[in-house]
Amino acid sequence: MPSQRIEFLPEHDGDLFAAAPASSAVFVPRGADKTSEPYVSKTSNLRRRLQRLLGAGEGRKLNLRDRVRLVEWTPTGSDFEASFLLYKTLREEFPRTYDKRLRLRFAPLVKLILSNPYPRATVTTRISGLKSSAEYYGPFVSRVAAEKFANDSLDLFKMRRCTDDLDPDPAFPGCIYSEMKMCLAPCFKGCTDEEYASEVGRVQQYLQSGGQSLVREIERMRDEASANLDFEGAAALHTRLEKVKGAVVQLPEIVRRLDELNGVVIQPSAELESVALLKIESGMICDPVSLNVGVQAEADHLRAKPLSMEARILDRLAGVRDCKPHSALEWMEHIAILKRWYYRSAKTGELFLADANGELPMRRVVRGVSRVFRGEKAAGDLSETAGDYWRFRAGEAGIR
Repeated sequence: MPSQRIEFLPEHDGDLFAAAPASSAVFVPRGADKTSEPYVSKTSNLRRRLQRLLGAGEGRKLNLRDRVRLVEWTPTGSDFEASFLLYKTLREEFPRTYDKRLRLRFAPLVKLILSNPYPRATVTTRISGLKSSAEYYGPFVSRVAAEKFANDSLDLFKMRRCTDDLDPDPAFPGCIYSEMKMCLAPCFKGCTDEEYASEVGRVQQYLQSGGQSLVREIERMRDEASANLDFEGAAALHTRLEKVKGAVVQLPEIVRRLDELNGVVIQPSAELESVALLKIESGMICDPVSLNVGVQAEADHLRAKPLSMEARILDRLAGVRDCKPHSALEWMEHIAILKRWYYRSAKTGELFLADANGELPMRRVVRGVSRVFRGEKAAGDLSETAGDYWRFRAGEAGIR
């Protein structure tokens, strides 16, 4: 995995320090004994870090000068790329203990449990399995945010909130939600199985469309009430519509069904005159590929067969190897890394998500490449992608 390696001899330590770049990297010093554990870390300045670890001098907290005989490293252009590479390196070097070394906090998700005869929704940080019939929506910034969205959304429907495995019994007294007419009460056969399945379908459609299905439904009902001069009914529906929008506005751009979490992260690259493209497939982060956008690349491009920047980006992404998860744990880890970067108050790079057809907003991606290359901040138009995505999902569901 490391792209560079050099032998370390204490008497010739200057050779290593001269070869190591004074820039960010993930590095692995190894001892002469191949069975010994390597030291794996990342740094913003590899040369300075190696001088601290391997340089001559006493009184250092950690000095590996007499133990290390080989140093491997891979230059990185951003903290996001370094964190992802560190994760992959630790996973390879310490397959049994890498999780304790990383201490990843798994992302909160809203889980729609469809395998239960009477489906329900819950908030979780665990994916039960790759073959599970459950649907997961996220990632949210925190469990509190996920629970608030789930509670505010479920208030709009009559799907059950209880966690019990139901055995419907007409003698069962029900719960507070059934008393308040906020649940169809399948626990005591307050509805037929078909009616409950229909309500679950509405919840599923609501989550898949980012709330737009219910917004369109209430808007249509409100307009019909107004056309029939039922102004009191229209006012009540308008109040309900504001409540729905209050729940929907809590959704960040990145929150969607996990198997539809596709896009590209653009980061600065360790290579000159380039940016790094990290393809996102169902929440999985693929290995970065570089895109040269400097003056020389433009000159070479003009001499060869002309291609637009959009075509060049798509060509680079098309060559990325598929990165499907091998386990639910690996899927959760990738989403955790993506979530940790995305929700930072100040972060480097930009994320562009695909619509439900898997198509990227290429004009915005090109502008994003330019901003990242020049070190500029995002222009603040990220909400457009989220709006387009949810409007597409609402239209796909046949909602007008």
